[in-house]
Amino acid sequence: MSKESRTKQTAKNMTWGFASQFVAMVLSFVSRTVFIRYLGAEYLGINSVFSDVLNLLSMADLGFNTAMAYSFYKPLAMKDEKKLAALVTFYSNVYRIIAISITVIGLILVPFLRVIVKTETDIPLLEVYYLFSLAGVIISYLFVYKTTILTADQKNYELTSINIYISFGKTFLQILALVLWQNYIVYLAIGVVLQFIRNLIATRKAEKYYPYIKNKEKLSKEDRESIYKNLRSVVIYKLSNTLFTGTDNIIISMIVGIGIAGLYSNYLMISQKLLLVLQIIFSALTASIGNVIAKENSQKRYEVFVSIQSLSFIMSGVITCGFFLVINDFITVWLGANFTLDFLTVVAITLNTYLSCILQPFWVYRDATGLYMKTKYVSLAGSILNIVLSVILGLWLGLAGILLATVISRLSSYFLYEPIVLFKDFFDKSATGYYTSIAKNALIALASCVLLKLLLDRFTIDSWSKLIVEIIFIGLVVSVIYIIFYHNTDGFKMISNKVKSFIKKRS
Repeated sequence: MSKESRTKQTAKNMTWGFASQFVAMVLSFVSRTVFIRYLGAEYLGINSVFSDVLNLLSMADLGFNTAMAYSFYKPLAMKDEKKLAALVTFYSNVYRIIAISITVIGLILVPFLRVIVKTETDIPLLEVYYLFSLAGVIISYLFVYKTTILTADQKNYELTSINIYISFGKTFLQILALVLWQNYIVYLAIGVVLQFIRNLIATRKAEKYYPYIKNKEKLSKEDRESIYKNLRSVVIYKLSNTLFTGTDNIIISMIVGIGIAGLYSNYLMISQKLLLVLQIIFSALTASIGNVIAKENSQKRYEVFVSIQSLSFIMSGVITCGFFLVINDFITVWLGANFTLDFLTVVAITLNTYLSCILQPFWVYRDATGLYMKTKYVSLAGSILNIVLSVILGLWLGLAGILLATVISRLSSYFLYEPIVLFKDFFDKSATGYYTSIAKNALIALASCVLLKLLLDRFTIDSWSKLIVEIIFIGLVVSVIYIIFYHNTDGFKMISNKVKSFIKKRS
């Protein structure tokens, strides 16, 4: 594929990525509003806890998805159809075993559900709800071995377009089911059926582009050994990442209660939607950064890193300050004051959001350089520390303590160690300047949040019109503050050039 073709594919993937996330955001708000109205916060909490439980179960694939995508790259570039068919045949057998493993482990957990899900009132059909959720995960593993080839061939937009249409259909039918019957089982059943249809359509799309993958071919022993070798390299990374991100709701449910988990899920959803904007941008840069790392010297690698780091600083300020200042007003106007969380919990969520923002460039470099191979045990130690601290601080401070445990674990594990390795091995520099720049950015964010909160606390936001005015005001003020501090950076110049280029094309 030529450089021009790759650029077009990347642009197309980003366009569909933004479109998909916008649609997903709108549908999430509509669906969640109806869900809470007809079923309540406890059922929302059940959704969140089951999601974390099933994320932990998904560790059964032990990183095969990552290894699979990687193994497709070379035969796709060489148009080796027989090799691709052999890979698909091999992975079909692997994922059949994985699906069976997840089914068995998932069923073993059934007797322990009422220990994991702590509710004020008894939920008679809890086990049935869980089994429907489990079915959705199992179905995905029966198809992924064919659809991953689309991602490996930079045809994400094909999967994204399918996701948009299926999401519309699923949301419409689920809302209809809630309004007509207020039945959670019907709601879950619709999700499972639409998930099956989505995967079936995606599989047919993959077979249309690559008809030869339907052929049964045998993978050579050398290729199998190569896959297993790569797989061993990502198992610990996969394990630590899942433990870090997939345990909070389970611990919240067991210590604080399922109702609080439901309230927290609203805040988490909004935070994640904001972060997705940043993630789409930076994930699109991974391939080009890999090229820089392979071809350029350490100084050039460092200059590119600093450029995208300053971009993340600007966007992190707008995202996190906006989230902290607006979130409780937004929840109040959207769902009501009884769905809001206390100040300390909002601070904890904001800190996690901020860290996720400023660490995006580092994570891109970690993936592009394979740095996680050198720091995988530190990540694993951080995930274990997170679980231990979550229990200790959760018993002391409740929800806020569990979320602060994640902040402390991130800061005390890979945040303090991985940048040192990156700067030493790939930039030939000390990481001191990196930590100094983050400290400066954090102080700007803190000062902006404190000053604006003191000003905005004088006003009561009790309508959508007032909320929109508040959002616009905060967005403008925070943007001006960060432009003042970062207008001479490469990151700001990158944003400016993109905006100018966009306007020029449209004029």
